[in-house]
Amino acid sequence: MKKLFTLTMLISFAMICSCRKQDSAAEQQLAQRKTELDAREKALDEREKALAEREKATTNIRRIPADVQRRIPADVQRRTLDPAQVKAERDRRIQQLPPDAQRLLPDPAQVQAERDKRRQQMLEQLQRMRAGSAASPAADATSATSPGAKGTLTNPSAASPAAEATSPTASPTPQ
Repeated sequence: MKKLFTLTMLISFAMICSCRKQDSAAEQQLAQRKTELDAREKALDEREKALAEREKATTNIRRIPADVQRRIPADVQRRTLDPAQVKAERDRRIQQLPPDAQRLLPDPAQVQAERDKRRQQMLEQLQRMRAGSAASPAADATSATSPGAKGTLTNPSAASPAAEATSPTASPTPQ
């Protein structure tokens, strides 16, 4: 009986000791996690403060006090000008240039005429390309039909590429 009592006491003592070891290990792990969490919270607080400072700085930059606006010259303040005023100012500055410098500047009418000419050429080239690509599928469709059936074209512009190449608007004449 003494042996049995001693054995049960020994087993219970071993269980209590092992529980204490597990508790101390769990407490150490909990303390470590708590310190990690505290460090993360501190870093998060620092980030929030830095973000708030940046937002405050950007809002301060965006707002220009009224007294500073009064100090800005009037010609700098007016950013949106009337197109007629801009053209008049440009013409005035061009007139102030020496004659050889004025000759170097292109005439706006000639520049516009060149743009129109290039645009018209590109349009004609595009129309020829479309007519060429539309003509080849139409030719394939007519050759595939039976000789007794009438060949109908799905694209009327493919029937006459010459009509497609002519422009409905007159080309600007160079001056």
